Amino acid sequence: MAPKYRPGQPAPFSGQFPVEGPKGGRTGVEVTAIRGRPLPPTPRAGMGYGRPDKTKHK
Repeated sequence: MAPKYRPGQPAPFSGQFPVEGPKGGRTGVEVTAIRGRPLPPTPRAGMGYGRPDKTKHK
């Protein structure tokens, strides 16, 4: 399964996004993103971001 979110795409939620390889495999790395801001570049071409662990707000 391919990554759900691409670098540069606005983050749909605030939270921890796991970095995934080109085929959807987890790399063990996560980045923190804020809703509406662009997701950062990945270490290699073809990588993306998987389903985030959403930040909980009160």
